[in-house]
Amino acid sequence: MRVDCKHYESRTYSDGEVVQKCQLDLAPEAPWRCPDNCSAFEPRLVGPGWVQGSLVPHAPEQEPPAEGVAELLDDAEDIVNAVVPDALDEVEKEQRPSWWRRRIGRRRA
Repeated sequence: MRVDCKHYESRTYSDGEVVQKCQLDLAPEAPWRCPDNCSAFEPRLVGPGWVQGSLVPHAPEQEPPAEGVAELLDDAEDIVNAVVPDALDEVEKEQRPSWWRRRIGRRRA
C-alpha cells in the first residue's frame, strides 16, 4: 500500500489486529498493493512545523507470494454479497414487534 497517499487508512483494534485500506476502495489487491499509476493518488500533506508523534502508521504487511489475490478477494466478496439479503431478512423479521407477526399469521390462515 502507498502509505504516503491521502486515501490510505490504517486502524489498530484492541486485539492488536491492524487494518490497512484505501478509503476509495481502489486497491483491488488490498491490503498488499495499490494499482500501478493509480489515478486517485494524492500525496498526504502535513502542515509546516508539524512533528510526527508515536502514532505513526504501520508499515504495510509483506505481500503474499501467491498470484491471483484480486480474484480470490473478488470471489470472497461475491460470497458475502450473496448471503447479505437473507441475513437482512432474518434481522428484519426478528426486529418486528410480536403483534406484527401474529397479525401476519392470521392473514395466512
